[in-house]
Amino acid sequence: MNKQVLISVSDKTGIVDFARGLAALNYDIISTGGTLRTLKEAGVAVKAVEDVTGFPEMLDGRVKTLHPIIHAGLLAKRDDDRHRQQMLDKSINPIDIVVVNLYPFKQTFDQSSVTKAEVIENIDIGGPAMLRAAAKSFRYVSAVVDPDDYKDVLQAIQHDKLDTPMRKQLAAKVFRHTAQYDTLIAGYFTDEAFPENFTVTYEKVQTLRYGENPHQQAAFYKKPYEQGMSLASGRQLHGKELSYNNIQDANAALEIIAEYAKPAAVAVKHMNPCGIGVSEDVNTAFSKAYRADPVSIFGGIVACNRPIDVDTAEQLSSIFLEIIIAPGFTDEGFTILTKKKNIRLLEVKMDEAKSADHQLTTVKGGVLIQGNGPKELNHDDLIFPTETKPTEADMTDLWFAWKTVKHVKSNAIVLAKDQETIGIGAGQMNRIGAAKISLEQAGDKAEGAVLASDAFFPMPDTAEEAAKAGIKAIIQPGGSKRDQDSIDVCNQYGIAMVMTGTRHFKH
Repeated sequence: MNKQVLISVSDKTGIVDFARGLAALNYDIISTGGTLRTLKEAGVAVKAVEDVTGFPEMLDGRVKTLHPIIHAGLLAKRDDDRHRQQMLDKSINPIDIVVVNLYPFKQTFDQSSVTKAEVIENIDIGGPAMLRAAAKSFRYVSAVVDPDDYKDVLQAIQHDKLDTPMRKQLAAKVFRHTAQYDTLIAGYFTDEAFPENFTVTYEKVQTLRYGENPHQQAAFYKKPYEQGMSLASGRQLHGKELSYNNIQDANAALEIIAEYAKPAAVAVKHMNPCGIGVSEDVNTAFSKAYRADPVSIFGGIVACNRPIDVDTAEQLSSIFLEIIIAPGFTDEGFTILTKKKNIRLLEVKMDEAKSADHQLTTVKGGVLIQGNGPKELNHDDLIFPTETKPTEADMTDLWFAWKTVKHVKSNAIVLAKDQETIGIGAGQMNRIGAAKISLEQAGDKAEGAVLASDAFFPMPDTAEEAAKAGIKAIIQPGGSKRDQDSIDVCNQYGIAMVMTGTRHFKH
């Protein structure tokens, strides 16, 4: 008696050739629904599941393979005498290969006009049941879920190498596939922010040469759903393969550039901005970002929220950069930049920024999960506690500095003037240390600039240092028991202070 294969696929890619190959190797093919029609139309010898089970498809195809004859054929232990006898008693033949891929739940959910009923109708029941049964019985049954495996399976059969280790590999892929499928469905139904079980799933984009350091292995994965403005949905147009650190830094640059509606340029080094500029055109914006810190930008990453034109490309090409990210490149700009063989040019849509639902951070033995993203503020959220109030021009720079400081590692201080960063103090163990670094970087440019702090001032020392340097306005969350001490310093020196009521630690 020939071996049996059951084929039922939503994705018909390569299935006719695969079925023909199996038939040529003396497999009897069983199939259902649309797959059955496809194979028959292609001239492949095939019989319907209902001819095997003696039970017709019913409930609009919802019930067809959910039958003891099918599942016994998959789950029987073929080296168990009792199982073999029960199969004989019921005239059930074993099924040796299951070729199944599932109803397109994700593709249906991704459609903009889809109804809830249509989404639910595309939750597969019989397919996962067969796949799981076949994968559980991998010692005897081959479960094939990926069209990319068809060729390898045929070759393995031809060379008598479809053995237990290979079937185990196929089974592992099945369980990963069904786990992702169920995770997507669970996410669709779940309304709680933090349910009792938190499941996530990602799809592999690429294996990386190494991780943060050369001795570490790494890979890049993406979420299954479209994330809008993200590296995962961008395109690399030129240059070397991205590294682990490149991806980390590029993501930081994208998160920052998303803050600005006007033409902006962001330079990032080690996940911190080293220069940010906003102007009326991208060329001037980058000039500001470069001028902010022409030393640290060397070997850094630049993101712009406007297409790179010829003038901007000439500026960018004059320095060593690892990556340039933009929504596009003019032909002339692209020609200039691609003269550098290794520079990575990434095209990322900048008009589709979406905040992720959660931020995940791994810790030993677990994961921390929090709501995503900095809190958006408006003018009504602000408190103005000092005698001197900020001017309209001051507020423009204060907003700019606030948008920047929340993307700088804590403790963080940012100085800005004319929508350009002039000093950034990042990742310090105390706030006055961060302030001194930013003020030293700014030098004489601090006179008439504004200062932003990601958290409150525990003591008045930051305000005192700001006053000595000629800072004219400060924006900070407030909330310290000693807020009044800092307010008094600002009043003494005529500095305007704005309190946001919102802290933005970034660890």
